[in-house]
Amino acid sequence: MKKFWEIYENMQEVVYVTDIDTFDVVYVNKYGRKLFGIDKIEDIKGIPCYKVLQGCSSQCTICTNNFLKPGEFYEWKHHNAILGKTYMIKDTLITDGKKHYKLEITFDISKMDEQKQVIKELSSNEALVNNAMRLALSEPTPEKSIYTLLNHLGQSLRSDRVYIFEETPQHTVNNTYEWCAQGVEPQIENLQDVPFSVVSLWYDKFNKNENVVIKNLAGIRNIDPEVYAVLLPQQIKSLVVSPLIIDDKIIGFYGVDNPPEDFLNNISVMFMVLGYFISSIIRRRNLVKKLEKLSYFDQLTGALNRHGMNEFIANVDRNASIGLVYCDVTGLKRINDTLGHLEGDAHLLRCCECLKNTFGKDLVFRVGGDEFLIMSSNVTKEFIDEKTEELKVNMKKYNVHFSLGTVWESKCNGRIEDLLKLADSRMYESKKEYYSEFPNEKR
Repeated sequence: MKKFWEIYENMQEVVYVTDIDTFDVVYVNKYGRKLFGIDKIEDIKGIPCYKVLQGCSSQCTICTNNFLKPGEFYEWKHHNAILGKTYMIKDTLITDGKKHYKLEITFDISKMDEQKQVIKELSSNEALVNNAMRLALSEPTPEKSIYTLLNHLGQSLRSDRVYIFEETPQHTVNNTYEWCAQGVEPQIENLQDVPFSVVSLWYDKFNKNENVVIKNLAGIRNIDPEVYAVLLPQQIKSLVVSPLIIDDKIIGFYGVDNPPEDFLNNISVMFMVLGYFISSIIRRRNLVKKLEKLSYFDQLTGALNRHGMNEFIANVDRNASIGLVYCDVTGLKRINDTLGHLEGDAHLLRCCECLKNTFGKDLVFRVGGDEFLIMSSNVTKEFIDEKTEELKVNMKKYNVHFSLGTVWESKCNGRIEDLLKLADSRMYESKKEYYSEFPNEKR
C-alpha cells in the first residue's frame, strides 16, 4: 500500500492519506509536507487529521468519509484556513485488509484561470488511463494486451513512438515492445542489449519514484551525453519515461517520444499509474510463459514433450514434406541399475544436448523415458539423411548412443500417426540389431 501512495510523492499538488477509523494521518507527499511544515510523518503521529490539516479542534463538519466508495472519486471544493487557499479536492476510499483509508488529492484553484486548464487535462488523462486499461484487459493474452495499450497510448498522446524496455540477466536493457506512428521509423532492432550505463541516470530518478521528462533534447547534451548520443539519431526532441516495477524491483521502463508539449507538464502521475498496470501485465505474461513451459517442455531435459508434439502435429502443413527420426537411448537401463538414476538423468541430458546440437532445439521432442523424436516439416530427404549421419558422428562426441528409425515423405497428407508407427518400427529393428551385437547393454 505504501508503494501505491508514493507514486504521488513528487506531484506538485497536496496529496495525503488518512485512516478513516482513527483519523490518523498516515501519508503526506513532499509538496504537502512542505506547505504544512511537516518534517516527518512520525512528528504528527497520534494527532488527528482535522487538527493537522484543517486546524480544527474536533472532527470537521465537512468530513467526506461517509461519501467515499472504492474505485470512485468524490469531488468537492474547500477553502483551507491553514494554507489560506481554495482547493478542488478529489477523495476516494482505499481498503487494505481490514484497514480503510481516505486518499485525498487537492488542486489549488485560488488562481482559477490558471488551474482550469490543469483540471481539464487531468480529467482527460484520467479518461485516457481508464480507456487504456479497458482495452488492454479485453484482449485474450498478455502480449496482445501490451500491444493494444501501446497503440492506444501512442494515438491518444499523438506521439511518434511508444515502447517498453526490459532488463536482461547480462545487465543490459532490451527494447521488447514498440508502437510507431505512421511514417516513424521503428527502432526496436537497433535497441537490443543497450548498456546499462546509458540509462543509469534515469534509474537514479526511478529509484526516487520519479519519471524522466526531457522537454528539449538539446538541454541534456552536456548533462547526459551518453543518452543524448543514443536519442539524437532517433530524431527524438522530447520524451517521458516511467519505471516498471515488480515486487519492489525495477525491471525496466516504458516511455513515449515526442508527445505534444502541453502533455509534458501533466502526465507524470498518469504515467506512474499506467506503469504499475503495464508491470502487472508483464507479470501475467511471465506467468503464462512459465505455465506454457511447464505444459510443453520436459522438465528434465528441456526438450518439447508430448503436449508439444501434439501441438506440432495439429498445426503441421499437410501439403508440405515431413521428416521423422525416432531415437531410442540405448543402455539407459544398465546405467540406472549400476550407477544410479542420477547418473541416468545426466546421461539423458547429454543425449538431449546431442540431439539439439544436431537438429536444433525446436525439433527435439522427448516422447518417453528413453525415447526422443525429431520432427521437421518442409524439409528435404537430403536434410534428414545428412543430419542423421551427423548425429552418428556426434554420438561419439557426447559418448551416447541411439537406435534410429527415420522416415521422410514428400507430403504429410495428415498421415503422421502412420509415419510415426513406421519410424518406431524401424527404430525397433535398429535397437534389436544393437542389443544383438552388445547384449550386456540390455542387461
